[in-house]
Amino acid sequence: MKYKKASDILPDELLREVQKYIEGEALYIPRGKARKKWGENSGGRSFFIQRNEEIRNKFFHKVPIEALSEEYSLSYETIRKIVYK
Repeated sequence: MKYKKASDILPDELLREVQKYIEGEALYIPRGKARKKWGENSGGRSFFIQRNEEIRNKFFHKVPIEALSEEYSLSYETIRKIVYK
């Protein structure tokens, strides 16, 4: 992260107001944009959504939970949560 001098960026009155709360220390100001949800950048989210849809579809077509558990290497309880969600 690159540091910038507050006096170069902020108006004088705002700088004085900030100095009332913190003076001479580093201050992190987060981005104003909303954070992305988990897995949106890497594609993990879409992978798990697609996988869970496949599991629900197979369960709907009478594939037992035990077989799905073995096929996807997930516990019985995890498959159960996915199909009954």
